[in-house]
Amino acid sequence: MTRAGSKPFVYLVGAGPGDPGLLTLKGRDAIACADVVVYDRLVSPRTLDHARSDAVRVYVGKGPRCHTMPQEEINALLVRTAREGNVVARVKGGDPFVFGRGGEEAEELRAAGIPYEVVPGVTSAVAAPAYAGIPVTHRGASSSFTVITGHGCVGKDEPAVPWEHAARLGGTLVFLMGMERLSDIAENLMSAGMDGATPVAIVRLGTWPEQRAVEGTLGDIAQVARDAGVENPAVVVVGQVAALRSRLQWIERKPLFGKRIVVTRARHQASRLTRALEAQGAQVTEFPVIEIASPSSAEPLAWAVRHAEAYQWIVFTSVNGVEAFFGALNAAGRDARALAGSEVAAIGPATAAALARHGIAQVEVGSEFCAEGLAEALAKSVQPGQRVLVARAQESRDVLPRMLEAAGAQVDDVAAYRTLSVDAGSLELEADLRAGRVDAVTFTSSSTVTNLLACLGGDASLLKGAALCSIGPITTNTLRDAGLEPAVQADEYTIEGLVDAICSLWEGEAR
Repeated sequence: MTRAGSKPFVYLVGAGPGDPGLLTLKGRDAIACADVVVYDRLVSPRTLDHARSDAVRVYVGKGPRCHTMPQEEINALLVRTAREGNVVARVKGGDPFVFGRGGEEAEELRAAGIPYEVVPGVTSAVAAPAYAGIPVTHRGASSSFTVITGHGCVGKDEPAVPWEHAARLGGTLVFLMGMERLSDIAENLMSAGMDGATPVAIVRLGTWPEQRAVEGTLGDIAQVARDAGVENPAVVVVGQVAALRSRLQWIERKPLFGKRIVVTRARHQASRLTRALEAQGAQVTEFPVIEIASPSSAEPLAWAVRHAEAYQWIVFTSVNGVEAFFGALNAAGRDARALAGSEVAAIGPATAAALARHGIAQVEVGSEFCAEGLAEALAKSVQPGQRVLVARAQESRDVLPRMLEAAGAQVDDVAAYRTLSVDAGSLELEADLRAGRVDAVTFTSSSTVTNLLACLGGDASLLKGAALCSIGPITTNTLRDAGLEPAVQADEYTIEGLVDAICSLWEGEAR
């Protein structure tokens, strides 16, 4: 969604209620093409990851009695920033036109002659109850639902709520921003004739991993909320559908619901593990401690791809090695046909799958997804005197080349890439670890262990309050060398195996 030559322009984007997966495709594209992203308090940091690295980010969040910027200044900011020749993404929690003051911003933009577009979002009025197992409409219980602002009261700019009408609607009432006036809401509805035994549910931080729900009746919900310490941001659901929660709740039953897990993979690789953990209910913080870079010298790999036919075997130990090799192959004007006369081996199924994406389907894979397992498998197939190319990380252990040489092979051990340490955000992670806000940390390679410790100033004790989760024995040994004992190691040394192992840590806790 690029708008070349059409600046200035403003997108009023609804980001949904919190779960970054609920952002629409159009919303994602609007954020991705923006020069400036102006965002609110309840927008997930993961949603902002769709922004360009060079985009300017401006936080204008509002909390109860704590506004970063008055609405009038936000309006002026949008106009001014757009007039400077920028595409602006104004990113708001929920839907911009459902109590999001998006209409006011649109009016201001129109008056200033700034072109704009509204990108609707999933409103928390529907999504938060749904994530708590409450359908706002349900056959036999509610054929309508009404969304009401909790700010509406006499003496303010918003119109007063017609309580008598609301009490007689007979459907579901959903109150947004209503926690501060919860007692008044309940009393006004009961005074207008609604039964005090009417079921009520409150969903705090709906669709977020910290989601929490409490239930009561119209007569006691204010006290229930006080006793439970439930505060904004929350959605209040009044009506018979609230009683369905005990039967229909689903997210709380996920094995990692509410668990805070740090993923340390390189950023371009982290999404797969992140998605798998989030699918199990986890709250994931991506803290990439490594990034993938070209090797110190590109010539050995370049020579190898130019002479690929000289090798009887070509061996890959990681997905990164595959991508680096085929990148060099393409740069040399060659393709997968250069490997037609060679046998190909991979350290595990993920590496084999990467080769398949490049057209290499016949691959030998070790029974154990580590260098020793692959070397053991190849020792039965590689003939003495055969030439073997091993394309791997510059800093990898030399176990595989040595074992192949011991079997009589002529091995060219070529650095296809190297891993570099990254420490951005280390202070925030250290603070979270000290405060006990991290339940688990994942390690998918030895380099993630050593680089995370480097980011933490070598203080291994910071990690002892979290469950350390290792993808395999080599990574486990690196943790132990640092004086750290993993809480769990994957049985199968893959992302799927790691996720299964992490889920086993809290098996039986989900309701």
